[in-house]
Amino acid sequence: MRWDALFDDMEAQLAARQQLDLEAEIAERALVDAAGVELADRLRGSLGLGIRVHLTSGSAFEGVLSHAGSEALVLDEPHHQVLVPYAAAVHYVGLSRLAVPEQSRVRRRLGLGSALRGLARSRARVTILVSRGPVETAFHGVIDTVGRDFLDLALAREGGGRRPANDRQAVTIPFGALAGIRSVSAAVD
Repeated sequence: MRWDALFDDMEAQLAARQQLDLEAEIAERALVDAAGVELADRLRGSLGLGIRVHLTSGSAFEGVLSHAGSEALVLDEPHHQVLVPYAAAVHYVGLSRLAVPEQSRVRRRLGLGSALRGLARSRARVTILVSRGPVETAFHGVIDTVGRDFLDLALAREGGGRRPANDRQAVTIPFGALAGIRSVSAAVD
């Protein structure tokens, strides 16, 4: 009977060792998988959730995440939508742990410039927040031109219409300075 106890003990040790090896392999694979996850994938996994995006300037946007592209996200606020370039964010609060990779090759290629060109085509009135460090400035107007890494904003008075045609005041803003672009959402027209 002592032999039975010895073999049972050896079998239990072997099973415990195999379980430890399996758990270590699972943990290693999880680390490798996590290393391939991009921020945009995590954001896509959080679509429909209420999140807060903290900016380099210290301010924050809060709303329901409705779009996560290759270079920017869109938050739905109660009366507006806000496009936030990923480069402007310092950290996020409220993201799911779920990661959803983008399946569409076309969507992977559409960047911040594509979204801004859409706003320019629609002649949407926007408020653009520009920041460099803790200083934040807001410009109101209509996007006239979108280049490879900049946009031209035809300025308008806050709450008013576009400036007269003979008052062609515009500001050129590099993409790297964009903190957020707020426009009236389609649901609020």
